[in-house]
Amino acid sequence: MKKLLLTGAPGIGKTTLIKGIARTLEPFHPVGFYTEEIRKKGTRVGFQPVSLDGRTGVMSHVDIRGPFRVGRYGVDVEGFERFLDSLPFRDPAISYVVIDEIGKMECQSSKFQQLVTAILNSERICVATIALRGTGFIESIKRRPDITLFTMDSDNRDTLASTLLQAIT
Repeated sequence: MKKLLLTGAPGIGKTTLIKGIARTLEPFHPVGFYTEEIRKKGTRVGFQPVSLDGRTGVMSHVDIRGPFRVGRYGVDVEGFERFLDSLPFRDPAISYVVIDEIGKMECQSSKFQQLVTAILNSERICVATIALRGTGFIESIKRRPDITLFTMDSDNRDTLASTLLQAIT
């Protein structure tokens, strides 16, 4: 199992789990990112990607206007793509890729979709979170025969990290 996808309900702990996996994989120098909420006075106002080496960008925000929207958030596709370009995904020395998440906001970017496809078509080991619901690209990724999809729930949330790590190390 070299391509592992993790899905589950919002708030179940997928990002926390993927951050823990990324920390465990640090000796292998993985490349990728996780997504954090942007909060203002305790209220979520957007989302930012955070690279595994600590760089940040802005993916979406309630104050962003434009054609790319998911719910109440405007998606900064160009900014997200600049962030992606700053990461060494194409470095042939990279063996592990960690992505949080393959979701509706991220999939507004055709560059992101191409990147995910290239990673999944490669020999690299990939651990990623993916939206529980989604059509088009999200659904097509879940149906790939070369991925293993895990659904996180309250019953397995405490043991799933060791299951995933055993599968890829």
